Amino acid sequence: QLQLVESGGGLVQPGGSLRLSCAASGFTLDYYVIGWFRQVPGKEREGVSCISSGGGRTNYVDSVKGRFTISRDNAKNTVYLQMNGLKPEDTAVYSCAAKLSRSYSSYVCPYPGWYDYWGQGTQVTVSS
Repeated sequence: QLQLVESGGGLVQPGGSLRLSCAASGFTLDYYVIGWFRQVPGKEREGVSCISSGGGRTNYVDSVKGRFTISRDNAKNTVYLQMNGLKPEDTAVYSCAAKLSRSYSSYVCPYPGWYDYWGQGTQVTVSS
């Protein structure tokens, strides 16, 4: 069964850091584009970041540029989202998504409907 599992969420004070992980089971992530999304109740899902299959292309939404870093370790079949300088407005459920693609090279992240597989999400709460 193809599955994505996020972990690493939690409660952190403003200015703090968290590292989210997106681990795949049932398939290897080597040729997959991975996106990170976040959603708060009552609002649309927002694309946060994405990374190409080879890791050479990364994109970020403007609100997280300079604070978040996406990376991948294909040997561990895992993609990470390092989040530094967290703000209360970063509070959301963060989910990762995957799409098989070796040709992705855009300067913008794909929209949510483009992806084929989704994880359940992990809650990130930034509060003092």
